[in-house]
Amino acid sequence: MTTTHVWRKSSHSGAENLCVELAALPARLGIRDGKNPERGHLALSGRRAASFLARVKSGY
Repeated sequence: MTTTHVWRKSSHSGAENLCVELAALPARLGIRDGKNPERGHLALSGRRAASFLARVKSGY
């Protein structure tokens, strides 16, 4: 059985897809490169995803 996940990107990414895309995976958050989605993705637990996103937003 193949499962298709819905990948979402920011409305601020523009036509060039210069962004990351996020998807709700089973018990994880999927993160992938919007320009190269075929190269795979990270799958982070909720806690690790929150930590990762907080660090990205802070410019760390």
